[in-house]
Amino acid sequence: MSDINDFLAKVKKLEKGEKLDLSSDEDLSIAIMNLISIEEHFFFTYTKTNDAKYLDLLKQVREMRKSLLKRIIKDYEGEVWCISKHLLAASMRLMEVGTKFLTKGDKNEAAGFFQKAYQLYSLFWGLNLGLVETKEIKQSRKNKIQFISEEIKPKVTGSMGIFAKLGEIVKKAIDCCKE
Repeated sequence: MSDINDFLAKVKKLEKGEKLDLSSDEDLSIAIMNLISIEEHFFFTYTKTNDAKYLDLLKQVREMRKSLLKRIIKDYEGEVWCISKHLLAASMRLMEVGTKFLTKGDKNEAAGFFQKAYQLYSLFWGLNLGLVETKEIKQSRKNKIQFISEEIKPKVTGSMGIFAKLGEIVKKAIDCCKE
């Protein structure tokens, strides 16, 4: 219960114009995305070369990724751990695909992939900041989202889906430029 009270106190600061200091966790989440990508590359390199040293490296990177993920994902139930890992992995891959389209000069296609990457990244934070309950993810088709407090609902007008709501909160809560 004290974790919820602590979080609500942070949210009240956010409403007063102060940013939550999640910049280290945001940096860590990006590092974790890259570790997941490194795991994938070691897997593919092993399959192409049949050199077992890549399996050893994969295992070492996986252990590092797991220990770092525990720093962000403190409490989880059911499959939230795996959901979180896959949200980060999918977000990273969509960013990379978007970047490739951007390099080819297709800004519209890139923007679509970047938007999807941000939606998944926002869902990751929504889950791990306690802003959304896992049962609500299954109901997201109905555009429902259960906040732990009325105080942290985004101040927006019109009908918004789960991704838009979480995206607004992440924009307000995370400031990657905070040192």
